[in-house]
Amino acid sequence: MRVLMLSKALVVGIYQRKLEEIAKCGVELLAVVPPSWRDERGETPLERAYTIGYRLEVLPLANNGDFHLHWYRGLGRLMRHFRPHIVHIDEEPYNLATWHALYQAKRVGAKALVFSWQNILRRYPPPFSWGERWTLRGIQHMIVGTESCVGVWRGKGYCHPISVIPQFGTDAALFSPPAARPERPFTIGYFGRLVEEKGVALLIDAAAQLAGEWRLLIVGGGPQREALIAQAQARGIEQRVTFASQVPSLQMPALYHQIDVLTLPSLTRPNWKEQFGRVLVEAMMSGVAVVGSDSAAIPDVIGDGGMIVREGDVQEMADALRRLQEDAGLRAAVAARGRARALQLYTHEQIAAQTVAVYEGMNRS
Repeated sequence: MRVLMLSKALVVGIYQRKLEEIAKCGVELLAVVPPSWRDERGETPLERAYTIGYRLEVLPLANNGDFHLHWYRGLGRLMRHFRPHIVHIDEEPYNLATWHALYQAKRVGAKALVFSWQNILRRYPPPFSWGERWTLRGIQHMIVGTESCVGVWRGKGYCHPISVIPQFGTDAALFSPPAARPERPFTIGYFGRLVEEKGVALLIDAAAQLAGEWRLLIVGGGPQREALIAQAQARGIEQRVTFASQVPSLQMPALYHQIDVLTLPSLTRPNWKEQFGRVLVEAMMSGVAVVGSDSAAIPDVIGDGGMIVREGDVQEMADALRRLQEDAGLRAAVAARGRARALQLYTHEQIAAQTVAVYEGMNRS
């Protein structure tokens, strides 16, 4: 079975481990990626990290950074040469990249599926609504990241099979607990985009309530960075807060060893709510206690493997952090539950096996 997967997310090297696991299942896999992807954090270049057993092909990207209107030059020629049985489009149904890839898949007689994180029922103006409807009629399967996405696409009239599978797993060996915990102040981490809806401003206010020795490590980029630095200064905690730029994915495991708790204080907005929160799973796998808000998918991802607080509630976040700061036993217990949950649900091997089962079902039908 030949599968062509199209994914800008695969510029991140650690995500490529899933592809090696898919290839181990007997799939002849061709992954198509851009040379880089741009977003509010800047430009992320392609990392070649895990490339054994499958082919990784780089195609130039038109309109790089435009979520809705980017597309891959030369995809049709590549597809005609490879002749896939299945085209796995790692894009939303309302994007030009999806329409272009589905059109090319139809030309070579391949079946197609899309992956979606869409967990809000939104209506789009033409031409996006037209392209979305055409996509939903033309694909044979959809994979979604969480259960909340299923209702969205059923509400939009999609009647073919939907599978709930996280987009990527996590490497249990790469993301593992440290052999020993170094002596340091209690350290809180936030790793991700610095945008209003991620709730980092709330985290700074919560941390400012803590007594004793503590530190806050904020890693990432985005338009809120300068405002957050100014906020830390205004709270008089700038000496305790470190801002660091986004790092290559293979350096992320070492960052988790620098913190005692990972926070994701996301805030639901009319046009966005947390779709998964990959840093939660990476932290859990790394033996780090996690605290997340109850925004959208976060409680389902964390389950019993961490602590949940009400979104937007500074006091609840501060109280949760204080409990973990003051009780090392609780911190260790939460971390252990998180690691167990990540091993049970979120490894690359599990995600790959579930994905290949979808391919096999499509190939038989």
